[in-house]
Amino acid sequence: MNELIYGLITGIIFGFLLQKGRVIRYDKQLGALRLLDMTIVKFMLSTVIVAMVGVYLLKDLGLVKLSIKPTILGGNIIGGLIFGFGWALLGYCPGTSLGAVGEGRWDGLWGILGMLAGAAVFAEFYPVLKTSVLTWGVYGKITIPTMLGINHWIVIVIFAILTVLLFRWFEKKRL
Repeated sequence: MNELIYGLITGIIFGFLLQKGRVIRYDKQLGALRLLDMTIVKFMLSTVIVAMVGVYLLKDLGLVKLSIKPTILGGNIIGGLIFGFGWALLGYCPGTSLGAVGEGRWDGLWGILGMLAGAAVFAEFYPVLKTSVLTWGVYGKITIPTMLGINHWIVIVIFAILTVLLFRWFEKKRL
């Protein structure tokens, strides 16, 4: 039950930050898709860095155990294409469609219905996918640090530096 409460609290905080970062606005979504406004990219990269630091700090302190999912290129590529198509068609990604509904914009409901329909289709076709798409490009439970054979903090620091440089470039280009 505690996990559900933690999930609810972090979901509310994430939704609040999405709203305050203005990334659930349709014009920001469209700007990101057209590569004219990098607000969403900046928000997500910032989120990834904070999560990387937080998760690996908790892991190093022995407070959590990571559950690495296997890398399966077939599922990742096809899922990414479906995700991108849905985002381009609707103008919201899954999280921002929930945020849009939370703000009272009912067009976000189409995204929620799409997620539910997609989950139902995936569940229905899972036996077929399990023996086809989900067997393409299986690399097992890998991470960038394990692939490179280096400490995860080196990857985190390099990623953070590259992100700051990218942000500076975005600002120079007024993106």
